[in-house]
Formats: sequence, structure tokens, C-alpha cells
Amino acid sequence: MTPADGEPTEFRATGLNHVSPAIQLNLNLRSLGLSATLEINERSAALAAEGRKIYKLGLGQSPFPVPDQLQRALQDNAHQKDYLAVQGLPALRQSICDYLKRTQDLDFDPEDILIGPGSKELMFLIQMAYYGDLVIPRPSWVSYAPQAQIIGRPVTWLETDPNEALGVTADRLRALCATDPERPRLLILNSPGNPTGFGYSPEALSEIAEVAQEYRLLLLSDEIYGGVQFDGKHQSMARYYRGGTIISDGISKWAGSGGWRLGFFAFPKSLAWLRKAMSAAASETYTSVSAPIQHAAIPAFEGGAQMELYLHRSRAILGALADHVSSRLTQAGAKLNPIRGGFYAFPVFDALRDQLAARGITTSAQLTRQLLEDTGVATLPGSCFGRPDTELSLRLAYVDFNGAAALDALQAGEDLDAAFLTRHCNRVVEGIEAMARWVEA
Repeated sequence: MTPADGEPTEFRATGLNHVSPAIQLNLNLRSLGLSATLEINERSAALAAEGRKIYKLGLGQSPFPVPDQLQRALQDNAHQKDYLAVQGLPALRQSICDYLKRTQDLDFDPEDILIGPGSKELMFLIQMAYYGDLVIPRPSWVSYAPQAQIIGRPVTWLETDPNEALGVTADRLRALCATDPERPRLLILNSPGNPTGFGYSPEALSEIAEVAQEYRLLLLSDEIYGGVQFDGKHQSMARYYRGGTIISDGISKWAGSGGWRLGFFAFPKSLAWLRKAMSAAASETYTSVSAPIQHAAIPAFEGGAQMELYLHRSRAILGALADHVSSRLTQAGAKLNPIRGGFYAFPVFDALRDQLAARGITTSAQLTRQLLEDTGVATLPGSCFGRPDTELSLRLAYVDFNGAAALDALQAGEDLDAAFLTRHCNRVVEGIEAMARWVEA
């Protein structure tokens, strides 16, 4: 291996057959690029700065404002300056326990909760603390696999099928586990999901739980979009596999607070050892989450009429947009799974392979790159989420609109119809129309 320019001598290849763990970690880090979602956001901003009209359908950030009661709580607690307990503010952890009881009928104690600077950091720590292989379905959120790569954690991709909504099935999971039944594994299940918007039915969750129990899998149930499942009836995997499921959630997506960086894990009693290991790692890394943010997050989990109305209106707008996106892109020839929550769609354009190949497009990366250059619509290639590069798939986030104005319009009594979407979500509607006409050309 030839040393890179400016590479410190101690990190250069020595010709030995083995390198130290520290050097391997450094090599793992340097092999990564910028997170795909952040990279597309920066590329979109650069094109917009050049005067191009850009439809920002790449980065999945909630379009809605932070709820008023959270903003007021943050102002009231700006003076909070002390370091908090590593596991988190006791009052916040209690409010999360109450939230899980109210929404999922699950019993947790405050000691079972670990607060982190976003659930993303906690997902990284669990891969450091747990000893098993990471199992993630194709497709999955863009950071699961890179986090494992940084640590050197083995990753097993669980295949999915577009005809099965690109979701995990009990049969496929059982077949994977049967190849080495005693191997410890950590499966991440995301519902409603990023990048597809797909949500698992109670029947599917029950069947997956049966396989997980049979093979003693550890499940990390990523429920960050649970609060924006359109029907308001999100169900946690922990209902079906209580002793082996860790719930991951936070206020980034359903409370419009991504930049606040607050997430949590809820552990079953049987996994107290893992919670303690992660807390120890947290104590040596981020110490504790910002004190004002922890105090201000309590109203989100306490709920109440104002919070429920915010959620109801947010779900309604996102659900209407999902229906519009699905209808228009299906008409244009894409295949989409049913979208049950969140703010993502994952169209597959394989049915148009011949037409796109005639334009020099044979991979998902080429598809999204040419789409951006020709139309200004920024999306992410399906390959970023674990799909084969030759599959003509992409992920889009229908969030490029003023969420505050849309909520105000609903409050003022406007009907949530096609005209509403054109008035208040115009950039999304225009972007989807531009994409559809481009693939139809």
C-alpha cells in the first residue's frame, strides 16, 4: 500500500500481516466518505448557490416546527448549566416511561432508559458494546452499516423483495439464522422505515418475534418515525418480543427537533448488563446530553391535547403527500411499496430499464445524478441503502415545504386536498412532477 500524502508515519502500512486495532480503526474511518444524506444536502446547496432551482428531496428532516410548548420549555430552562446523570435527567426518563405506557402499554422504569445525543450515537455505542454480528435488511438507513464498518463489526445483509414491500419476512430471517443457529446476532428493525416508509403489521411483527425468540436474537427496534405513522396506531416490536427488544426513539422526526439531538433507548430488564456497558461508554464520550434540551424535551413525552393536535395534523399532511407521491410515480412507471409513515418513498424504476439505458442510465447512482442535473430534483441512489447498484431505485424525502404554514392552514380550516398540496407543499408537488415527466420522456 502506498502511503497517502501527509499520512502520519505511524499509520502507514508496515508490510506486516497484521495491524493493531487502533491502526485498523483509523483505516476504517479513512475509508468512509461523508454520510450520503448530508452529502446530497451540501451538493443541493451548492447548486442552489449557482442559481439553479433545486428541489431538496434528499435529506430527511422534519418540515414541521418545534412544538410551541417545547420551545417555551427550552427558554424556561436556558439557565440549566449543570452536568446531568449519564443515563439522563430522571424526570425525562420518567416521562419516557409514561409515554411508552400510554402509547404502547409497555412497563419500563426510569433505570431502563438511556438518554443520548440523538439515537444515532446510541446506535453506535450498542455496536461497540454488543458482541454479535449486525443484521440489517436491504434497504436500510444509510448509517447502520457505516457505523459497523468504523468499529469493524461483521455485517450480514438480509435480502428483501420489492414484491414483499422490501420488508423483513419471518421466512427470510429464519433461513438466515439457520445457516449458523448459535451465532449471536443483532437485528435492526425500522418501522415505519427509512428509506421505504413501510410499516410492519401486527401479524408480521408477531411472526418476526417468533423467529427472534427461536434463535435468541437481540432486536433493536428503531421507532424514530413511530409518532408519524399516518394512522396513529404504531406498534412497537417490544409488544411481541419483550425480553429481547431494545426500543430506539427520540424527538427528531415526530417533534420536528432533529437539531436538538435527543434520543433514547429503552431496555428490558434482561439486558441491564448492556445498558450499563453503554452507559460506561457514554460516560467516557459525551458525558451527558445538554441539560436545557433534556428539560425541554419532557413536554414532548408528556403529550396532552396540544401535542396530540400537532401530531394529528402532521400525520395528515404527510399522509396526503405520500398518497400523491405514490400515485404520480406509479403512473410514471415506478414500483412503490405501501407508505404507512414517515416522509420517505423508495420508487424502483426497473420497468423502465430499457428507456433509461438508452439515455446511458444503468445504475441507481447514474439515475440520481442525471435526475439532479436535468431537473434539479435531489434524491439518493438506492445503492446508498444497500440495494444492488444495478437496481434503478432511489429514495426521496417529501419534506421540501414550509411545515409551519401548512399546519396553520389546517388550523384555519382549509381542506386537505390536492389544491392544499399545491398551495402549501408546492416544491414537493413540482419536484415529483418534474421527476415523473423526466422518466416518462
